[in-house]
Amino acid sequence: MLLFLKIFFTEFIAEMGDKTQLMLIALTPKYKLKDIMFGTAAAILVLNGLAVLAGGLVSEFIPDWLIKTAAALAFLYFAASTIAGDDDDEEEEGGKSKIKFAPLAVFCTFFLAELGDKTQLTAITFGANEGMESALIVWIGCSLGLFAADILGMFVGYLLKSKTPEGLLNTLAFVIFSVFGVYTFYQGLKLISTGVCPIPVWPGLIVVTVAFAVLCVCLFVRREKKVK
Repeated sequence: MLLFLKIFFTEFIAEMGDKTQLMLIALTPKYKLKDIMFGTAAAILVLNGLAVLAGGLVSEFIPDWLIKTAAALAFLYFAASTIAGDDDDEEEEGGKSKIKFAPLAVFCTFFLAELGDKTQLTAITFGANEGMESALIVWIGCSLGLFAADILGMFVGYLLKSKTPEGLLNTLAFVIFSVFGVYTFYQGLKLISTGVCPIPVWPGLIVVTVAFAVLCVCLFVRREKKVK
């Protein structure tokens, strides 16, 4: 029990203020609470299972630059989809959600955002120190600690959703995803430049950022035309 509590609170504290909490707040305008909770819980269980049972094998076989690039593309995709809109009224009239695999979308986004994060390093460390005989306790403790911290992000997001104008929350979501996307892409370019082949990091980042900005403007214009 003492080991469980130690792992739980260590993981909980490590996750507080992390980017994935902000990401969950940004996801609240797009998906239902149950979809976010289900997708997040599944991603946490899988990630911590990999961390505890497989140790550092994931980061050893998958290049860091590839992880960062995939995460950046996921963030930018959600930012662009926030601008494009989801046609919520049409979905409600039809009696079912347009996004049939919302938990899977949340799972993939959370998985990529959390992969290689400090909480994963914490789980790997506990798994290595305690050994396979305590793997189940480490897995459950890490998973519950991480989920407890992230669920705060979910409820904060839904509280903001009910208390603030929808347009303001969508703008916040767009900003969060865009900043995470551009910064993560910058990290990926740096890893490519230092570990794969020398490339101009800042020119590449500027090109991607400008292209993303143009895409968002086009999506915004198209959405406004639909409204009119």
